[in-house]
Amino acid sequence: MVATRLIARPACRYLARASFTPSWTQARSYAAIAKNDRVAKFLGTKGNDGKYTVTLIEGDGIGPEIAQSVKDIFTAAKVPIKWESVDVTPQLKDGRTVIPQEAIDSVTRNYVALKGPLATPIGKGHVSLNLTLRRTFNLFANVRPCKSIAGYQTPYDNVDTVLIRENTEGEYSGIEHIVVDGVVQSIKLITRAASERVLRFAFQYALEVGKPKVRVVHKATIMKMSDGLFLRTARDVAKEFPQIEFDAELLDNTCLKMVTDPAPYADLVLVMPNLYGDILSDLCAGLIGGLGLTPSGNIGDECSIFEAVHGSAPDIAGKGLANPTALLLSSIMMLQHMGLHQHAEQIQTAIFKVLAEGKTITGDLGGKAKTHEYAGAVIKALN
Repeated sequence: MVATRLIARPACRYLARASFTPSWTQARSYAAIAKNDRVAKFLGTKGNDGKYTVTLIEGDGIGPEIAQSVKDIFTAAKVPIKWESVDVTPQLKDGRTVIPQEAIDSVTRNYVALKGPLATPIGKGHVSLNLTLRRTFNLFANVRPCKSIAGYQTPYDNVDTVLIRENTEGEYSGIEHIVVDGVVQSIKLITRAASERVLRFAFQYALEVGKPKVRVVHKATIMKMSDGLFLRTARDVAKEFPQIEFDAELLDNTCLKMVTDPAPYADLVLVMPNLYGDILSDLCAGLIGGLGLTPSGNIGDECSIFEAVHGSAPDIAGKGLANPTALLLSSIMMLQHMGLHQHAEQIQTAIFKVLAEGKTITGDLGGKAKTHEYAGAVIKALN
């Protein structure tokens, strides 16, 4: 009986109930774009004062503390930006969770934002603000570099890979419904337009960072139509980048091999649909020491948001115990995206120097330093 009802109920009825704008209506097709045209390039310009304006979303819990560390270090490094702080406390509008218009206008105007951790209710309350931000600005790619850090020992010392996750559809499209009592259906949405966009970005990113190979992670053996479309699109896009090697691997094989020996993945950019990227990026973060050491960037056609992906840790908020490394490394990704490579390199070198010395690091890394002491050590290392 259940199977009959699942088949008989038209798909359009499910789509009609969805409370979001599907990505296929937002994603422009890249088929007609020149092959050398960069996807998602930074569009911002300096103001009359010679500085870029960057939207700052400090976030919840420890967010304001680690954001202050970034601001202090950027000031010391004389980075040519000024901050525009905004509040993204959710609002209910026409039955949907939205962020304040002032915040939307700020990010739209500045083209780039840095975001601290945001708290999300579990099982109730408003929709994830992280998900709301991705949908609002159509942030189609999540970029997560994972690289071993000298001075912080883990069972793996040779991790150096990049994961790029399609960020707008897949299982996270948000299309799910109660069919009958006790039966819920969730629809996995994959479109060629969104797949082509993130795949072309992955190849361009590989060129920019000097990675010689792009690998698609998939389960097209089981989801032959959805993952099959993603994989076929990848093969088509790969033809435009003959200088980059291309292959594909099943998700389960990737997970097994990476935790066995991540070294063979050091020359790769891994690109995959949404859910796989969510899981695999956190797996890779575990290889290098956790989310507290992992940067992240959400890339859109026009606007991009760089963020710390760890939690808001309300239990230690205001105690000066927070580790700002993830947000700092994310801010470095932001500077690279903006073309401020010299400042990015200067700050990154200072951070890695402090971590390698291990004298002024926070408790989660095995040290005793307060948040501001760690930031102060990075500032001293800038010179």
